[in-house]
Amino acid sequence: MEFGFELALCAHLERGTDWVLARQLGGAVAAPGSRVVDVVGLVPGPEFDERARITDRTIPPKAVESTASVGEAVPVAEAVDAHPDRARGIVDDAVDCGFFTEERRGGTRSVRKATRYPDNWVDELVAIENKPDLGRPGDLRRQLRVDASLALFDRVVLATESHVTGAHLNRIPEAVGVWRFRPGSGEREVIREATPLDADGPGVELLAEHPGRADVALVSAAEKARKRRRIAERAYGKGWRTYEFPTCGNCEATADGQPHCDHFGRVVDPASDCGESCRGWTAGEAAADGDDFAALRDERTPWERDPPGVARRQTGLDRFG
Repeated sequence: MEFGFELALCAHLERGTDWVLARQLGGAVAAPGSRVVDVVGLVPGPEFDERARITDRTIPPKAVESTASVGEAVPVAEAVDAHPDRARGIVDDAVDCGFFTEERRGGTRSVRKATRYPDNWVDELVAIENKPDLGRPGDLRRQLRVDASLALFDRVVLATESHVTGAHLNRIPEAVGVWRFRPGSGEREVIREATPLDADGPGVELLAEHPGRADVALVSAAEKARKRRRIAERAYGKGWRTYEFPTCGNCEATADGQPHCDHFGRVVDPASDCGESCRGWTAGEAAADGDDFAALRDERTPWERDPPGVARRQTGLDRFG
């Protein structure tokens, strides 16, 4: 139920906003992996086009944070703050996506940035927690407390299909917005607007709760800024259509690329619902693939597929190395 709800909401937001959307991204700093946000909405900033022009993939965060500059190449060993083996892989990825250019100096491999990284390409990051059935809240209260106190995102929203009561609203932080979304009709009602959080300042990350006390970590503004940049890059490169269609004749692609099963009459999660053991399985070709998803994303969002890149603009600087 939650998977279909999540895809329907992403498709709805893709139609109605200019956001770049992604699913299932980490939303913690001190304890990475302890918080996974269902949907992240990246609201484009004034330098978004400059970022889009570089690559349609995720730029490795450590490459963005590198000491390498645009005008001067540095040896790979000095360019990235990581174990040498890991550093080489990061540099390879950054070169491959066009953010780094490389050259040889006396047999030493050196790299520099092909362009300045645009600092203002993201206006806002919006975190959306999906809970279709509020009668089965799970760890919802704690998750939203983490989001509100850490303020890693500019806004936090709870999306549900349930009727929302005053009791529900009282159980979640006041800053959290609430949407009632109906996947069948695509209607979205704003029950409560989200209050902007202090994403530029320090935050408090809730690590664990015990009777009478809580374990927390203080997160600096610099740590949050670094994590926000990493979330933005991951969202830009990943998108929300991260599933693979099964090779089943009953699974068709909807107009917005969702996997719909004709046998069961609903959107299915290929990773958990599909396989030869399914009673509706019939051998066939996959109805859509990554190229189809990229085409849809390019057509419907500000994300740019296969951009021209920027590396060749800097090649003339090599003569001064």
